[in-house]
Amino acid sequence: MSSSHPVDPSELTGLGKRYWLPVYRPRDVVLDHGKGARVWDTQGRDYLDFGAGIAVNSLGHQDPDLVAALVAQAHKLWHASNVFYTEPPLHLAQELVEHAPFAERVFLCNSGTEANEAAIKLVRKWAAAQGRTPDNRVIVTFQGSFHGRTLASVTATAQPKYQEGYEPLPGGFRYVPFNDVAALEGAFAQGGVAAVMLEPVQGEGGVMPAEPGFLKKVRELCDAHDALMVLDEIQCGMGRTGTLFAHSHDHVTPDIVTLAKALGAGFPIGAMLAGPKVADVMQFGAHGTTFGGNPMAAAVALVALRKIASPAVLLNVERQANDIRAGLAKLNHAFHVFSEVRGRGLMIGAVLDAAYKGRAGEILDIAAAHGLLILQAGPDVLRIVPPLTITDEETAEGLQRLHDTLAAFVKEAQVA
Repeated sequence: MSSSHPVDPSELTGLGKRYWLPVYRPRDVVLDHGKGARVWDTQGRDYLDFGAGIAVNSLGHQDPDLVAALVAQAHKLWHASNVFYTEPPLHLAQELVEHAPFAERVFLCNSGTEANEAAIKLVRKWAAAQGRTPDNRVIVTFQGSFHGRTLASVTATAQPKYQEGYEPLPGGFRYVPFNDVAALEGAFAQGGVAAVMLEPVQGEGGVMPAEPGFLKKVRELCDAHDALMVLDEIQCGMGRTGTLFAHSHDHVTPDIVTLAKALGAGFPIGAMLAGPKVADVMQFGAHGTTFGGNPMAAAVALVALRKIASPAVLLNVERQANDIRAGLAKLNHAFHVFSEVRGRGLMIGAVLDAAYKGRAGEILDIAAAHGLLILQAGPDVLRIVPPLTITDEETAEGLQRLHDTLAAFVKEAQVA
């Protein structure tokens, strides 16, 4: 399968270099179309997609049920605003709550950042309703986290590299090391904590899971101090770890959960799920969005939710994750490039050995040249987040291409 009219990619990439704000550094590949876990560029070359649009294309490319839902809704109604009801977002909210025993209400928006902004505002509104002063509305977040790029969400993101140059940042956040119970207890001891916000598996922070028992300890401390537990499952939720919600592995009940990425399986949408403690805090006019709950996005997300929640997809996550981990172990035996493989489900981080520290980007370049699209999570971690529906054949072929990639990388490294 290839493009019938190959286009010189330099003509297209030239447009990006000329007209885009230069906040991205894309590789000089122009992707054209995809099917399953495979994509093709404008030259007709195929790639195995082990990045899934940063854990977004959870059902692969051109899933027929998603396409059908989008086309059907496109022939009915594109947008109406939240001044009126439309059917798709109503059903989506209902089914999200039915799948989430911790939730009572849903706020639909357009992205993960917007979902986290809504969560931050909800925490502050809840604290204000309790009579807490602004100094007593602190949100604790964790080093290595990533919660978005707007001013509030980037301040919640406890990574200075995302914050530098955007000062003055909003106040009201307190940072502690991830998985450090003593440090979290110390943050509570300082007083004023209204919420703890964290990812059950940190994504941009290096594919770092919460250690066993850590989420339960967060829940206990929140309960003891009358604080909210906010879980950012934008990357690790929606089946990515083998359960619909990542926190299910830890048997905790959060107060707020944020979703996006895989919720729309490629169509932009976000959601904030609110539990009983906060479900009625925001009343008319307290928050809003023009495009949130867009009927086209909601129609696609409803089908995506149903498919992702199916036993077939979740069992496939477990099977393919086991195969990829086994494959990585074999590759490491051959090339000795990883010091650790971590993560959960099909959210896998391969940490580079000290000898190759800081060279993840180089490996991504070589991988693309070998027909494999993978990601990094910082300079030292290869991030593998393929579609949840990836097949045995696609997994095997992707691992073979990763073998060829690492062989070329190690050879270049030895020459250098």
